[in-house]
Amino acid sequence: MPRRLKSGPLDEVFDALANPTRRDILDALLSGELTAGELAGKFDMARPSVSEHLRALRESSLIEERQEGRHRFYRVTGEPMVELIDWLTPYERFWRDRMTALGGVLNQMDEDDDE
Repeated sequence: MPRRLKSGPLDEVFDALANPTRRDILDALLSGELTAGELAGKFDMARPSVSEHLRALRESSLIEERQEGRHRFYRVTGEPMVELIDWLTPYERFWRDRMTALGGVLNQMDEDDDE
């Protein structure tokens, strides 16, 4: 199996999503654009800490920033998620096949118990 570079875009997405606060920020942004101040108000942390999380999410392209006057608005972007879903799809199929096989075994056990 070829070795993967550890600094590709997908690795940046995984790094960003590894932090639960960043996942919470993404969840907050699902309802639409928010300013950094609005996001900071949703978390029990200083605004500079929220800004650090926003920077990590921006660098991984999970969010976009738009400036309007003095305010910066943040919104979720979908492009990095496509690559993530593409990577996860074979694993989802793997586990679905395993669960289907387990269901078959359990059904067979039930039939054997009924005999």
